[in-house]
Amino acid sequence: MRLIGPEPKTSPEIIRLAVMLYIRFPLSLRNVEDLLHERGVDVSHETVRYWWNRFGRMFASEIRRKRVQQLRAFSKWKWHVDEVFVKVNGKRRYLWRAVDHEGEVLEAVVTKRRNKAAALKFLKKLMKRHGCAEEIVTDRFASYKAALRELGALEKQKTGRWLNNHVENSHLPFRQRERAMQRFRRMRSLQKSAAVHSSVYNHSNQERSLSSRDTFKLIRTAALAEWREFGAE
Repeated sequence: MRLIGPEPKTSPEIIRLAVMLYIRFPLSLRNVEDLLHERGVDVSHETVRYWWNRFGRMFASEIRRKRVQQLRAFSKWKWHVDEVFVKVNGKRRYLWRAVDHEGEVLEAVVTKRRNKAAALKFLKKLMKRHGCAEEIVTDRFASYKAALRELGALEKQKTGRWLNNHVENSHLPFRQRERAMQRFRRMRSLQKSAAVHSSVYNHSNQERSLSSRDTFKLIRTAALAEWREFGAE
């Protein structure tokens, strides 16, 4: 994959930096333009939008491809599943997300409705990509039970007060991204943003509160070095 922006002299390193700033941090396109200007890079916010639309999904796909096999082998112990509503052009839509017991965002799916069919669609996609966990923690929403029964995985469901705080707290970074974008106008944009954001969040989230300072610095440096290799081939 060769990185080529709308301006022929733009280097791949600048494109990767711009995309990382926009996805990883709750910044607007104009915020990213200003930050790049401070570093001597003169591009417009529309150029940043172009890079995000063209290369954001590519980078996310590379991250996901490298992590899925590892997740299938080592992170099948417990999943936490939840859904939140998101306003899309003034209409209520639902964002379904699943994280594993280590905080990795496994899947993000947007649907128009919050019912058994939507839950079934989400769980099928989740299991197709990641296999099946030993435990699936949900809230007491009846559609989860109906969907898991149809999938033959009802015995894996766990519900209870506070059991699902793990995934509920993981929604916060996406809510920050939503506010920075001043909400969404199309379901397609929401789906793309949620999928790309979750992959980049997985890559950059180092759980610094669980590691020593030295360990955190090593992991962060390795993650940054890997990011700089995306799109280099």
